[in-house]
Order: sequence, then C-alpha cells, then structure tokens
Amino acid sequence: MVASWNSIPLEITYRVLGWLTFTFWSVGSYPQVILNFRRKRFVFYGGGVPVLISVVGLSIDFKVLNFTKHSSYLIYNATLYFSSAVQKQYFDKYGFGERGSQKVSKIAVGIVVAVWLFAAICFFVALPTHSWLWLISIFNSIQVFITVIKYTPQAYMNFIRKSTDGLSIFFILLDFSGGVGSYAQMAVQSIDQDSWVNFYGNIGKTLLSLICVSFDILFIFQHFVLYPSKKALISPKVVISKENLEPLVSSDSHQVSGHV
Repeated sequence: MVASWNSIPLEITYRVLGWLTFTFWSVGSYPQVILNFRRKRFVFYGGGVPVLISVVGLSIDFKVLNFTKHSSYLIYNATLYFSSAVQKQYFDKYGFGERGSQKVSKIAVGIVVAVWLFAAICFFVALPTHSWLWLISIFNSIQVFITVIKYTPQAYMNFIRKSTDGLSIFFILLDFSGGVGSYAQMAVQSIDQDSWVNFYGNIGKTLLSLICVSFDILFIFQHFVLYPSKKALISPKVVISKENLEPLVSSDSHQVSGHV
C-alpha cells in the first residue's frame, strides 16, 4: 500500500513532472548521436594522416561511466518497483507516508571493474539474510558515486581543449531539464504529504538531481561563456574526399625516381 494523495492538482503535477523527466533523460542522448553522425568525416591531422573526427570532443570515459551509472540506477528502481519483499523492507524502514520510487582510460576501466566487483560482494553479503533493501541501496549509492565522477572527464576535456566543440549542448540542456524535473517532482510530493522523507528516503534520486543540475550548469557556462563558438584540436574545414584527395608522392617525384 502507498499513501494516497491529498491534492488532485499536486498529484497531476507530480505525474506530469515524472513523464517530463523521463522524456528529457530518454531523449537527451539522441542529440549527441546526431551530432556525432553529422561530424562523421575525415580531416588531415598529424602530418597528413586522416583522422575521423565524429567523436572528437566527447569524452569516452564519460560515456562508459555514464553506462555504469544508468545500469546501477536501473537495478535500483526496477527492484524497488517490482519486488514486494524490497517494498516491505522499505516501508518498514521509512513508513508508508511516502512512495518509493576514443579509448577508454585505464582509470575509467578500473573504476567500472571495482564498482561491479564491489556490487557482487555486496550481493553475497546480503544473500544469507535477504537484506535486499540494503543491497539495492548499494546500487543507489553506486549510481550517485558514478554520477559525481562521470562528468569530470568531460569537464576536464573541455577545459584542456578550451572548447566544447563535439559535445552536444542540446544533450546538456535536456539533461539539465531532467534534473530540475526530478527534483521538482519530489518537492511536489513532499508538499502534498507534508513530509520531507521523500528526499532522505530516496537520497540517491535527490543527489542525482542536484549533481546533474550542478554539472550541467558548468557545461552550459563553458559552452556559452568561457568557450563560445571555439573549435579545438582539429579543424573540420579540411575534409578528405575523392575530389581533394591527393597522392602522397607527386608526379614529379615519380619522374625523378624513374630517371634514377
């Protein structure tokens, strides 16, 4: 059982915010995919060596850590939603007043491996006592931890390159909107129930929203204020095509080598 709503308008607002947050975070990844596709071309770089620049400017560490974060959050939410045993443990702890709800660097690989190894150990610790709420809380903590560090490689890359070229600002804006919507959704429910247990009872969701919003503000500041319209590393103006592709050895060189 869950607490009933005291205000129909607040309940409707809560549901609308939930679907908006879901939409923002679901659609948010597509602008980056589209940008990568549009930038799918070769340029001359490093002594005439052709380089594909489709993902130049996008931190691969950020994407790998992001995948781990979303996987952990999926496990947490799916288990809390579908498992009656976990729901009972949640209600026993918090009561019924609220509803539950480029190459990858060695550092990123190490973090991902360590996180999943830690999760596996926690699973075997929880197994004898069936401490499933504690276990999924671990996954909730993992996604918060990954959220904190996943944005750092991208922010650092932008700083080093002095450019946000290659990072879709629409992805950032949608991510920001999702974070604000998620936080507003919890606030609406807390106002209706006259209790703030929704925030500390689901601390992972609270921190997730605050962290996303904070880093997205940083990215927006980098894009529009610090490095507006700046290109970095590789200029996309020089594009390899059949029309402008020249041989590495000129015809004159062939003639000279022939006489020799």
